[in-house]
Amino acid sequence: MTKTRIANGRLIDPANGIDQHVDLFLADGRVAGLGTPPDGFDADIDIDATDQIVCPGFVDLCARTGEPGQEHKGTIASETAAAAASGITTLVCPPDTDPQIDTPAVVELIRRRNEEVGKSRILPLGALTHELNGANLSEMAALKAAGIAGISNADAPITNTLVMQRALEYAATFDLTVYLHPEDPALRNDGLVHEGAVSTRLGLPGIPEAAETVAVARDLALIERTGIRAHFCQLSSARSVRMVARAQHDGLPVSADVAAHHLFLTEMDLMGFDSNCHVHPPLRTHRDRDALREAVAEGVVTAICSGHRPHEPDAKLAPLGETEAGIAGLETLVPLTLRLVDEGVLDLTAAIVRLTSGPGAVLGNGLGSLTLGDVADICILDPGPHWVLSPDLLSGRGHNTPFIGWDFRGRVSYTLLKGEVIFQRSNA
Repeated sequence: MTKTRIANGRLIDPANGIDQHVDLFLADGRVAGLGTPPDGFDADIDIDATDQIVCPGFVDLCARTGEPGQEHKGTIASETAAAAASGITTLVCPPDTDPQIDTPAVVELIRRRNEEVGKSRILPLGALTHELNGANLSEMAALKAAGIAGISNADAPITNTLVMQRALEYAATFDLTVYLHPEDPALRNDGLVHEGAVSTRLGLPGIPEAAETVAVARDLALIERTGIRAHFCQLSSARSVRMVARAQHDGLPVSADVAAHHLFLTEMDLMGFDSNCHVHPPLRTHRDRDALREAVAEGVVTAICSGHRPHEPDAKLAPLGETEAGIAGLETLVPLTLRLVDEGVLDLTAAIVRLTSGPGAVLGNGLGSLTLGDVADICILDPGPHWVLSPDLLSGRGHNTPFIGWDFRGRVSYTLLKGEVIFQRSNA
């Protein structure tokens, strides 16, 4: 295994309360030393991180790769390469692949493909119900033995509350974290965008805020009843984050994340019928966006995710109501989070928390920190450069993003996975 010294950087490791200029030493794929090299350490690689930030590799709690089943949208090879170029060393994959991640065989398929062609680590979530049908519980014991990171029904609703309760009870038996995408399908109906003045003006069917909040309320009641550890994914409304904050105050074992694009875009960005702003859950009001920012700043929302959904060009070329929902968000996750720092929403350390130890705590597997002996997933980030996002800078297969032309600050110079360099910017 390669031995590496990362010298002269500003090491920020929020999990261990470290923010100082100090050298970092890696050996055998793990963190071997901080400040002082281990006895007999002889570096094979020296990386000069002068004027740069050295931090744990970023952890993305919701990213779809397209593979298996939708390789025309993206593959494990293409999307993990995009993640590595963005400093993201771990991707959590929802179970709505094709076939769904409801058997150990599919978990093994993803693991092998990741080992063969992947740059970043992929952690699959198992399906809460068989084929995500919302009726028959999956074989959670077998899925856990196969190595899933948690359990979820992705965007497929479980409308029967008794089935949902049984599913949570079963997941609790195996100490699995349940990842919830709260939405009441009856209230959503055929909605496409947030229900309000903009949807009325555009003549598009709306999804009311209550579609999310009713589902959050039901799930919180079941979490309290079953004692399950739960994580709410991609919350989009002010009322939802207030409900989660109250549940946390009351001691329920719940956490939440928000997609980066929900911290910047609102329903007003749909006024030009931009299909790249057609996302699920939908973009909501300025009030909702500001409440999400406040929840991120206060730590109610402990993680910022990409909500990555790559699409082929044709998926976004029809009239907005006929397009597929989703943003290719891997390569804007870090720039958008740094933009929150520039706008005074977060300080730099808090921003890194939301991308490292925050999501790492949800996973509960030690990722997102640089404790001695931990796996050496590292991002080296140059905070200085200003740049403009253009399609040629996107290395993932999906270019469906509304952030083309936005000004950003900060570029990833190096990404290391298990101590090995998986990305190096050409001018680094």
